[in-house]
Parts: sequence; structure tokens; C-alpha cells
Amino acid sequence: MDSERGPVRVVIVDDEQLVRMALRLVIDGEPDLTVVAEAADGDAAIAVVDEQRPDVVLMDVRMPGRDGLNTTRELLTRPVPPRVLMLTTFDSDDLVLGALRAGALGFVLKDTQPPQILDAVRTVADGNPVLSPAATARVIAAATGPQSSHARNSSCEAARKQLSTLTQRELETARAVADGLGNPEIAQRLHISVATVKAHIGSLFAKLAVENRVQIAVLVRDAGEGTVRRSV
Repeated sequence: MDSERGPVRVVIVDDEQLVRMALRLVIDGEPDLTVVAEAADGDAAIAVVDEQRPDVVLMDVRMPGRDGLNTTRELLTRPVPPRVLMLTTFDSDDLVLGALRAGALGFVLKDTQPPQILDAVRTVADGNPVLSPAATARVIAAATGPQSSHARNSSCEAARKQLSTLTQRELETARAVADGLGNPEIAQRLHISVATVKAHIGSLFAKLAVENRVQIAVLVRDAGEGTVRRSV
């Protein structure tokens, strides 16, 4: 994080006042972070984000009226969108998965310890994804679990079509990303240099028209393992 840019500016969006108060106390206690506004619903969130232009939005998934998923989609259409970090519980997997597809950088559980929440805010502010290991398993299960055959087939077909443009090495890299590996671990798995991994990741962003590694992982999960025809 660039210390010269000033504190990371955060907006908290949650319909529970106690949750907002607790998060504000935790975040404002850090010299490199500051809460610039709060919102209790999606419509208010859009208004304050447009006014304050924060770096990070901590977004509750389930709210009355406009939920966190729709609000996230709207915010990410801005010319300079904020980084969105979703707040969720285990019963929100479907909405979180949709938010990740829309471009949110990650999610944390509401019962996450304060130090981990602070780390997540800083990580997202730097443009990097945050995937809680415990919640990731649930989201992946939601991505691959039962749903209508039409919806599942449509998602699978679209994902396979996107991944079919990749070379063998690019596809292997995408699968490693979906497994949650960092660049050094991918390099070790594929027996290539970290620089080469970075080049493959850059190609994935360009070919798949995605903005972060989370979206790569979701595409791989949607397509299913071993089902993609690769380009040469």
C-alpha cells in the first residue's frame, strides 16, 4: 500500500447499526484507514459512494430493498469504481457468488476477527482479492451445487467458451488460480518461473476479459474440470 496516498477511505454498508458501529470502531482505530461514510441500504450506499468516492466499500450482502449484489453491480459500472469487499454469512453463498462474478474483490464473514477484517480491507485496497478459506469452500459448493439445469448448462457453456481460447499452459495456470495458489506456488506446480506465471496471468486477464483472480476461479469452476477444449 502506498503510504503517501493517505489513509484508505472506507464506506460501510450494512442494515444493522450495531454492525456498522463495530466496524467503524475497528477501522477508525487504524492510522492508515478511515471510515468516510455509512449506509443502511443499497440506495443510500450508491448516493454516499458517488459523493465520497471511497477506495473500499464494505458491503453487506443481504439488506432490505436493493441488496448488496445489485448495489455492487451498480457501483462497479462507475468510471472509477471502488473496491468492493462483501460482508456475508454462510447462508448468502448464492449472492456472494454473483457478486464475485460481477467484479467484487472478495468477501469476509461477519464473525471474522478484527485483525483479519483490517487485513482484508488493506488487501482489497491494493487491488488484490480476499478469499476467506472457510467461506471459499461454501462459495465453490454453491457454484458447483444443485441448481436449475438450464441455469447450470448456460453458465457452464459460457465458461467453457471463454476458456477455450486459452493455451494449455494458460489453462493450467487458470486452474491453479482456482485452487487458490499464489504466483510462487503456481510456478512450482507448473515448473516455470514466477515471471512466466505473471505473463500467463496477464494473458488470462486479457483473453477472459476479467479484472481479478476471483473471476478466473469462478470461470474455471463454472466450466468444470477437464471439460475445456484448449487452443494450441
